Formats: sequence, structure tokens, C-alpha cells
Amino acid sequence: MIEKDQPEPERMEALRSLPAEITKTLTKEEVKAFLFDDKWPDSLKEKLKDYMV
Repeated sequence: MIEKDQPEPERMEALRSLPAEITKTLTKEEVKAFLFDDKWPDSLKEKLKDYMV
């Protein structure tokens, strides 16, 4: 994983648009994966399954 200084604006906007009851269940690692990684951990996929397109 190559870490960038700032996440892509689209990813940040998507994270902000999630309901609070979802975002408060995310771990720091999951948020980092959401913002920066192309491959997400299974735990993150499971939490966001109803919001994935």
C-alpha cells in the first residue's frame, strides 16, 4: 500500500455521506482502507454491503 497525504475528494465525500450509525462502527484501519486502499478488508465490505454500487 502506497499511502498518500490526502485521500481522493470522491472517497472523502463518500465517507461523509454514510449514515452516522455506520461510520461510528468503523475502525481506524477500516476508515484508512476506505480512503486510501483499492482492496478493502472483509469486515469493511460487510459493513458497507448495503451502500456499495
